[in-house]
Amino acid sequence: MPKALPIMFQGTHSDAGKSIITTAFCRIFAQEGWKTAPFKSQNMSLNSYVTFDGKEIGRAQGVQAEAAGIVATTDMNPILIKPSRENESQIVVHGKPYGNMKASAYRNEFFAMGLQVVERSLRKLMAEYDRIVIEGAGSPAEINLNDRELVNMRIARMANAPVILIGDIERGGVFASLVGTLQLLEEADRKRVIGVIINKFRGDVALLQPGLDWFEAYTNVPVLGVVPYMPDLPIDAEDSVKLAEFSRYKNAQKEIDIVVVQYPRISNFTDIDPFFSEPDCHVRFATKAREIGQPDLLILPGSKNTMEDLLYIKESGIADEINRLYEQGNTAIIGICGGYQMLGRHIRDPFGVETTVKQLKGLCFLPIDTTLEKEKTTVLSEGVLTLGNERFQVRGYEIHMGHSTPCDGYLSLIAMGAHTDGCKTEDERVWGTYFHDIFHNDSFRAHLLNHIRHSKGLPPLYDRPSYRAMREQAFDRLADCVKRHVRIETIEQKMKEFQRR
Repeated sequence: MPKALPIMFQGTHSDAGKSIITTAFCRIFAQEGWKTAPFKSQNMSLNSYVTFDGKEIGRAQGVQAEAAGIVATTDMNPILIKPSRENESQIVVHGKPYGNMKASAYRNEFFAMGLQVVERSLRKLMAEYDRIVIEGAGSPAEINLNDRELVNMRIARMANAPVILIGDIERGGVFASLVGTLQLLEEADRKRVIGVIINKFRGDVALLQPGLDWFEAYTNVPVLGVVPYMPDLPIDAEDSVKLAEFSRYKNAQKEIDIVVVQYPRISNFTDIDPFFSEPDCHVRFATKAREIGQPDLLILPGSKNTMEDLLYIKESGIADEINRLYEQGNTAIIGICGGYQMLGRHIRDPFGVETTVKQLKGLCFLPIDTTLEKEKTTVLSEGVLTLGNERFQVRGYEIHMGHSTPCDGYLSLIAMGAHTDGCKTEDERVWGTYFHDIFHNDSFRAHLLNHIRHSKGLPPLYDRPSYRAMREQAFDRLADCVKRHVRIETIEQKMKEFQRR
């Protein structure tokens, strides 16, 4: 494969930090003037990103492309797996749904086609860019899967890429996981590993040094860096593993309490990220009715299986809590995408897109009916949102299988030329939209939060952060941190040496 110099990051397990380190190297190489692209052949995630041409890829690869200063394309993540129900996922190929498949069928029937798809995308990127930063998935030492895997050492061999193995020290047992992973690799693959990075370290590195010395002596593999734990980075999370880190309890020191309903198939929860950067907001995720409490804002986020998640919130008692909050009148209730559909009167599934159930009654706050369809809508959108007699130019992206039609009493939320999106109640206490990233629009988010402050008798805050600017600063901060703690020059030299072998 011509032109590009590749490097691949693999981990000892999921959530070891592959995505964030890949993002850092995308930024670092771009800062050095190299035309850089991320690549993840196969990504399993319910957090999506819409490309400029209306295609769907994993959120992490879209963010990594932003860090590299380029426009994301489906070649950067040609296969996306979106779990929809137990042991079944929607397979997205080059940004469009290919079909729903059981895990065994995917492994046995899709492998040959998937391999061709991946190789074509990788060849294209290698011809167009100077540096390719490749991210693996899970662990390369999954013995039961390695004969037909599409995302780890097979890709390293395909790209002839050296590999850096990442271990997460925060979970404990980092040396055992690194050594065990190396020992389980085939000898030829083990020789591809040019070093390891220990991630999420807290404390004095001097106390870790004896372990680093032992590791290098025992494995003959160099430790290329120890990256400190970096809290509060406004960079989108890869998957729902991160949800376990979020709060379930109210923070009395923050003036605005925001609850996000966490149903089993929650998707695109990165919509909530801007609130984490607001000085007066505390965000918590609720999986049980008793965790709802008395929030100022309740959000029903996206869902990969809206009907099953609607059943979940009804059976769990969360729907009753939402009704209670509405009757009390002190909580704003917002639905995004699947959450928007749930707030309507009915959801119909005539083609069995999500379940065998043909129709479910919604929460009946908004006068809309939704029909799930075979074709998925994936599009970048913009329009004028009207709320509280104020108008805001907003941008976002849409990813949904359903179409919602107005019923009597419908009030649109966003004007989009000849079309509209979303719906709101007359008192504007409940509203919903298909726009993901709606809260990433700074002026609208500021208005929403200051309206909540006003309803609580609090003065407005005018000096709120620009989320998009904060994210650009976060890319630079991440890159600077990795450059300080990782031997970048050594890695670049080894990348060049590897290609001369």
